[in-house]
Amino acid sequence: MKRRYRRRQRSRPKQKAEPDIASLSAPSAVNDRPVRGVKLKTVSNFVMMTSILCLLAFLAGRTPLTAAGAAPQGSAKEMAMFLGLRTAKYSAKDLAKAKEWYSGILGKQPYFDQPFYVGFNVSGYELGITPDDGAAPKRAEAGIAYWGVDDAHAAYKKLLAAGATPLEEVQDVGDGILVAAVHDPFGNVLGVIQNPHFKLEEK
Repeated sequence: MKRRYRRRQRSRPKQKAEPDIASLSAPSAVNDRPVRGVKLKTVSNFVMMTSILCLLAFLAGRTPLTAAGAAPQGSAKEMAMFLGLRTAKYSAKDLAKAKEWYSGILGKQPYFDQPFYVGFNVSGYELGITPDDGAAPKRAEAGIAYWGVDDAHAAYKKLLAAGATPLEEVQDVGDGILVAAVHDPFGNVLGVIQNPHFKLEEK
């Protein structure tokens, strides 16, 4: 009986040894090696700074927008809408009398003379007159067209002598620029300006 018991004990499979707790808690040889490469935090900071710099460069170099949207690029001359003064229009109840009066003031006859419009060429600019039965004797200012003269005082006196009535006496508005305005005999506001700084642009 004893012999049989011993054999049974020998035939049992061996149990695995329990792992040592101390060996699990101790760092392995791999963990003891020094860590090589760049830290993740450093990489994140680098990427963030690069993104910010790219955004700033984009904002600094983008095309500005106007109130109406994207403006086409080009010189100021190409983008200018106004090409210069073309016509200053006045009105009168009696077109024939207005034509006669302005012919005397300007020292020339109109280049265009029709019952519906009379036009004078004044050094490349047009002074036009249209008939208007409702034209008041003296109209309020609605944007004055100032005609260039060499001598504002002399021009103002000539206009008054020809039958115009005073509206604005000659005054110096700064830097030697003189302006004046009258009501012509037909109620229109007529302005004159002496501006030594103004020069016509060469085309």
